[in-house]
Amino acid sequence: MTKKLPELLCPAGDMDRLDSALLYGADACYLGGKKHSLRASSGGFDWEELETACSKAHAKNASIYYTLNILPHEQHLAGVEESLEHLAESSVDGLIIADPGVLRMARRIAPQKSIHLSTQANTSNSEAVGFWHDLGIERVNVARELGAHAISKLTKAYPAMEFEVFVHGAMCLALSGRCLLSSWMNQRPANLGECTHPCRFEYKGIEIQDMRLTVEEGMREGPTWDITHEGPHSAFWAPEDLCLVKYMRWFCQNNVASLKIEGRMKTPSYVAHVVDVYRTAINDVASKQFRYDEYIRELQNTASRNLSTGFFLPKGHRKSVSPLPKKDCTPIVAKLVQKEDDSKWQIAVRSPFRADRPVQVMVPGLKRPVLPVGSFQLENHRGEAVDVVHPGMFGFIRCESPDFAEGLFLRG
Repeated sequence: MTKKLPELLCPAGDMDRLDSALLYGADACYLGGKKHSLRASSGGFDWEELETACSKAHAKNASIYYTLNILPHEQHLAGVEESLEHLAESSVDGLIIADPGVLRMARRIAPQKSIHLSTQANTSNSEAVGFWHDLGIERVNVARELGAHAISKLTKAYPAMEFEVFVHGAMCLALSGRCLLSSWMNQRPANLGECTHPCRFEYKGIEIQDMRLTVEEGMREGPTWDITHEGPHSAFWAPEDLCLVKYMRWFCQNNVASLKIEGRMKTPSYVAHVVDVYRTAINDVASKQFRYDEYIRELQNTASRNLSTGFFLPKGHRKSVSPLPKKDCTPIVAKLVQKEDDSKWQIAVRSPFRADRPVQVMVPGLKRPVLPVGSFQLENHRGEAVDVVHPGMFGFIRCESPDFAEGLFLRG
């Protein structure tokens, strides 16, 4: 029997990010409001915008899940109740919840809505899955520190539950005291009362080579981890991002229902890059044309930190890939906003866009047709031919490319 491909669940911090995610192949998007989600600073959607988002997604046969995943204090409950009353009448396809109290309220106020359990609930075993299933949860986003073996055991132990797994993006090392540093470094989980307090350890840089800083902890000899080091300061506590694109076949074979990309605060172009890679990888699993080297090269192009397997593999088998050096990156130069006539498109410029350099069109499916120099003309906002259009400006590109479509990005 052919297994169903997992859903690709993508971030949508605002309408622009939603548009990029849908254009590049999201099966579903998760988003939040102005309050009561864990990414309040991402912008979020008001109630009118939420309905627009649902309409856009449903027109593409995609789903919208609304994050209501804060762990509220007593003074927040009235606001949560008000949000749930709006959501009960909305077109969202599901609610993402972490707190048992919010779950109880949702069951009372919006009983018709599907409820997914946030990773913040830290679900790590089959009994916990059964507990949430008994309370009406239809999907569980498993604890982030679970590895492949543990995830496989959960999916086999509870086939009635849908399972969701983060596969790409930032790796949170702490949440309300649920720190993962101790698990990462010493295999001593703070969630089991075994924290070794590595956040209080002292560290020093022991080697800098090719923009990589190797860090050693004071009480153990040898490297603790490597950090990509390009400026005067480095990210010690979150030096790597999760990247599990290599294991798409594994997820497809192990009954994982949804693969989630982190990044509601990332740029629309970042969302486009990452969604395009994972959409293509999932499709390529089905067609047996998996192209890992192409996927990882594309992700390295947009990465700002090392890309790691995180907790998915045992410590001795963890793998990490560095971002491309800046000189080797192909930056986004513009976004196609709308078509003006047969060959003229309005563009929003993201970095210096020069007419004397070839550019690539980011076509979904990891297609990157090149526009050679001379095949296009740049114009300023007045329609005058120019050699360069600068960031933050609207301009125009004249080109006969059959690959152009509204919302696509150009890079070069």
